Amino acid sequence: MGLDTATATPDGGSAAASVAAAARSRAREKSASRLTRRRRRSRLSPLTLRILAINVVALALLGGGFFYLGEYQQNLVYAQTEALRTQGQIFAAALGEGAVDDTLDSGGEVLIPERARAMMRRLVEPTHTRARLFDVHGALVGDTRILGPPSESIEVDELPPPDQSNFFVRFAHRFYDNVMARIPWSGNYTPYVESPSPTASDYPEVERAFQGEIETAVHRAPEGGGLVLTAAVPVQYYKAVLGVVLLSSGSGEIEQAVRSVRFSLAELFLLALAVTILLSIYLAGTIVRPLRQLAAAAEQVRRGQGAQRIPDFAARGDEIGELSAALREMTDTIRRRMNAIEHFAADVAHELKNPLTSLRSAVETTLRVDDPEKQKRLLTLVLEDAKRLDRLITDISDASRLDAELSRDERSLVPLGAMLAALVALYRETAGPDSPFLALDLPGGVGAAEAALPLRGSEERLVRVFRNLLDNAISFSPPGGTITLRARRTGDMIRVAIEDEGPGIPEGKLGAIFDRFYSERPAGEDFGTHSGLGLAISKQIVEAHHGAIRAENRYDRDNRLQGARFIVDLPADFTP
Repeated sequence: MGLDTATATPDGGSAAASVAAAARSRAREKSASRLTRRRRRSRLSPLTLRILAINVVALALLGGGFFYLGEYQQNLVYAQTEALRTQGQIFAAALGEGAVDDTLDSGGEVLIPERARAMMRRLVEPTHTRARLFDVHGALVGDTRILGPPSESIEVDELPPPDQSNFFVRFAHRFYDNVMARIPWSGNYTPYVESPSPTASDYPEVERAFQGEIETAVHRAPEGGGLVLTAAVPVQYYKAVLGVVLLSSGSGEIEQAVRSVRFSLAELFLLALAVTILLSIYLAGTIVRPLRQLAAAAEQVRRGQGAQRIPDFAARGDEIGELSAALREMTDTIRRRMNAIEHFAADVAHELKNPLTSLRSAVETTLRVDDPEKQKRLLTLVLEDAKRLDRLITDISDASRLDAELSRDERSLVPLGAMLAALVALYRETAGPDSPFLALDLPGGVGAAEAALPLRGSEERLVRVFRNLLDNAISFSPPGGTITLRARRTGDMIRVAIEDEGPGIPEGKLGAIFDRFYSERPAGEDFGTHSGLGLAISKQIVEAHHGAIRAENRYDRDNRLQGARFIVDLPADFTP
């Protein structure tokens, strides 16, 4: 009969909470995966839209400023008003010379309306302006839009030329007219009002012109029709004001000029907009596409889908290339660490299994034998296995924590020569009568080595490296032998060599001795005295200091084996 999970677990609430937390984690992963898939399916990423929006908005603000053309428009209004003033002076001079009757029968100088109307119609033909003539009494006596006297109602208006433009041009003009009809002309202009029976009093500029001054004005046409420009010039005969000629013109030419400029700017703006959009999409693509590839590769690495590698964009030479290189290095480091952890776990299981098997056999045998002497020997074996397990677990714990501790260690200036001298002095003081002699060879002697061999690192870790190497050399050296420790600076590196007179290193094992749990030990050493992690830990510490460690055998001139040599290279410190 099966047991319910909640009841079988000593803490049912913790089990339920763990299950709920796992379910929430899976839900978050599914949500993140769906979001990632949606982003991959979308053609424009949020980053692309942001780049596009920033570039287009900046261009639109610049284009809007160009389209305003306020000062350009005011200059055109001023230029056309001055042109009306000049035309009015010509009209007034011509009427003063050719349309005045100064005979005795007329009783003084007076305007001849019929002659004045004929002259005005001839004068306005090339200018396309409207001319009106007021006599000294303020009455309208001539209007170029009306055939005959002003009392007649026959008006003449010039028809616009036929529109021969294509559909797109007509559509653009209609769209422009609709937009501009909703935008009033800038400036504080008085409205233009035309009476059915106009007199001089309806136009303030005409009344001021009767005082002998030339007056111009700009009015706002009704219902958004643009502007009406006027110029009132007195008609004089020998300083006597006989009437006022009023010239008026619409803002059609100004609107056409502004329209032409705006259309030219619009063409440039559309061209610039198209180029900006294409360049923005290209720029965003060069950023977003590799980022998406990096994200997809990272997702596959996270899911453990095959041997997926991070794409290499280092050739770009920009920040994305740096990101790609950093991610590749990170994933390679993670893979190496995962592989190392897997191998380390397998080695740990194997190394722990041997003493456990021995311990189990000794305990089982102890339970079956009755001889106290045999039981004592078996219990001694159990104690040795327990010590071996304790020693092995301690070394394994140190090795497993070493990576994290090395990354957090504070690096400082280490006087390597003085540190080696202190280690040698410590070994000499604790050495037994049959222990090998430890010789120290430093440049300039021990006193000068402190200044001659500086390097930057963790002194505690480096002490452990050289203690491990010295312990290894002592364990393999014969009684009464000699161990030589040499340190020299060669270029940018400091080289430390430890030489012994032992049996050397077996052929083909020069690299394997730095592997974890390497088990080949000197003859006569008790089983389990060393865990096989010392040299592996030393290599790990040296490489964390950007150095290198290697081993080799020593031979004499007759090619006879003299012992082993361990060489450690560490970068020297040049900080003053």
